[in-house]
Amino acid sequence: MTENILQKMRRLLINAGMKKIDFTDKFTAIKIHFGEPGNIAFLRPNFAKVVADMVKECGGRPFLTDCNTLYVGGRKNGLDHLDAAFTNGFSHFSTGCHIIIADGLKGLDEAYIPVKNGELVKEAKIGHAIADADIIISLNHFKGHESTGFGGALKNLGMGGGSRAGKMEMHSEGKPNARPDLCIACGACQRNCAHSAISIIPCTGNKKGKTASVNHLKCVGCGRCIGACPTDAMEAGFDNSNEVLNKKIAEYAAAVVQDKPSFHISVVMDLSPNCDCHSENDAPFAPDVGIFASFDPVALDQACADAVNEQPVLKGSCLDGVQDSFHDHFKNIHPETDWHSQVEHAEKIGLGTMRYELVKL
Repeated sequence: MTENILQKMRRLLINAGMKKIDFTDKFTAIKIHFGEPGNIAFLRPNFAKVVADMVKECGGRPFLTDCNTLYVGGRKNGLDHLDAAFTNGFSHFSTGCHIIIADGLKGLDEAYIPVKNGELVKEAKIGHAIADADIIISLNHFKGHESTGFGGALKNLGMGGGSRAGKMEMHSEGKPNARPDLCIACGACQRNCAHSAISIIPCTGNKKGKTASVNHLKCVGCGRCIGACPTDAMEAGFDNSNEVLNKKIAEYAAAVVQDKPSFHISVVMDLSPNCDCHSENDAPFAPDVGIFASFDPVALDQACADAVNEQPVLKGSCLDGVQDSFHDHFKNIHPETDWHSQVEHAEKIGLGTMRYELVKL
């Protein structure tokens, strides 16, 4: 063998046509997941450097980007998110380009993009730096996911591209609630609410004897209260079915790439059963497959899922000894999910096609 994995990746991107995009002086968002601190299955910075270097070779101006998380963790605001990225090895020096947290310090910097053919989402709330980019490159770690079956190009773009309010819209109807056991009744959420939807009321659930309360009739689901809360007491409700979640993710992904050149890369390695948002990762459930690339994110996700489902189960993984009830690794891991709803809906709204021709290099 004369090529290492990064050299093979470069050859793949060239053969898949990435250089056909006119990158000249274009701001190019490389949408990636920087990995939750404690997780070691996320994509290494080396992969991002291959992509960034090629964009620069073609005259483009690349930057790595992601949006803040909705849940409490190591990437819930812009500063923590950058700390997590640096901890996991991402920097200007390791990747050759800068990092921008697309929805800003508190997850509130967003653009509103009408969704063409949207059935569940009419106007997506997308991180502003992603919305401002001229070209979108998605670089994702393909793996299992507890809510969507798997996480691939569509989830990287859709859920990853949504601001805090966008993530609430995908997960639920976007109405947060306060946890009395964590609330210190400081009023920060109330002061940051532009719609007078939050009040401080008496309660017996904490030492303060008071807690914040959200009036869902007034709340618009902007997420400012979540960003403002110093104790992480304000939480979004996760009340959508997984099918609705998958469809909303597809519509958000369509908004991210709408009217822009885009290219999509999936690294099907370290096949962990859950999302890289976890602060840990389980053993891979199937062998490494390789790296896939396409201009069509729907075909890409379908091809990756098919390729993974052709692989044997690895001994010692979460699937070892599990009955193959569904003839589908992802559904065997998370029986309550059905990833097909995401790619089917993405095809329905015109984002791409599930049909593909697999060219092996």
